Amino acid sequence: MSKPQILQVGPYPEWDEVPLNAAFSVHRYFEASDKSDFLAAVGPNVRAIATRGELGANRAMIEACPSLELISVYGVGFDAVDLAACRERGIRVTNTPDVLTSDVADLGVAMMLCLSRGMIGAESWVKDGSWAARGLYPLKRRVWGRRAGVLGLGRIGYEVAKRLQGFDMQVAYSDVAPKDFAADWKFIADPVALAAHSDFLFVTLAASAATRHIVGREVIAALGEEGMLVNISRASNIDENALLDALECGALGSAALDVFEGEPKLNPRFLALDNVLLQPHHASGTIETRKAMGQLVRDNLMAHFSGQALLTPVL
Repeated sequence: MSKPQILQVGPYPEWDEVPLNAAFSVHRYFEASDKSDFLAAVGPNVRAIATRGELGANRAMIEACPSLELISVYGVGFDAVDLAACRERGIRVTNTPDVLTSDVADLGVAMMLCLSRGMIGAESWVKDGSWAARGLYPLKRRVWGRRAGVLGLGRIGYEVAKRLQGFDMQVAYSDVAPKDFAADWKFIADPVALAAHSDFLFVTLAASAATRHIVGREVIAALGEEGMLVNISRASNIDENALLDALECGALGSAALDVFEGEPKLNPRFLALDNVLLQPHHASGTIETRKAMGQLVRDNLMAHFSGQALLTPVL
């Protein structure tokens, strides 16, 4: 019996590539020099697409695969998949939630600590001899006991808030409605009001057309010249031009960012700033989590082709 043919949009670690190729006939889209010709040649026989959250699958790719049944996303975000095109054709979509939640929350809190205490600069202060030559490192700001806002109290936002409690921080959150499980935290419906209430604002909500640039000039202004913005969600949730303007003029104190528009080719304005912490979209980047994500991608593919229920369906 021939193996199902799938389209692989981007590379995976070797520990995922080996079992993926053993179970399926894999067409490696990312290696094709002429991607249009490649899709025209292999698309008619493709029954599933294996992709990554930031790569997704657009309408053109979906339409080039008339036999497509499933898109399995390596990542929790699926905003780069054209869900409307999938609905029109009854194509199923899965992602990899839960397995990466705690690692993403860990990095968000670590970025807050790192930037607030100036740890990158402090290490350079030691290594370049400034400690010996110039004395003590300039004072930074504390984290414990201060006010934190969580914009989007889903899986990741909840884990962030739990961790912030460990620093005796005053936690508030914004979501579509108050959460029964969050009785210990203050609910503030309006993102602008949440930002005004916060010293640190964590952006942890899922990306969609409705949330695009939800963190815009008003939210950034409300967070203010002493505030810190931490984004471990999607770049589209933040108006980058407004963010850069505020960081450059001091209207916003600082920002810790793991995601960017057009990444990895981020806006060069970020590189000139000394009040940002920049990370290479690796919030889920631990060996343990990436192995679990790859396994879940394959498990969803295997479930579909064996007629079983999908483990983590989006559509």
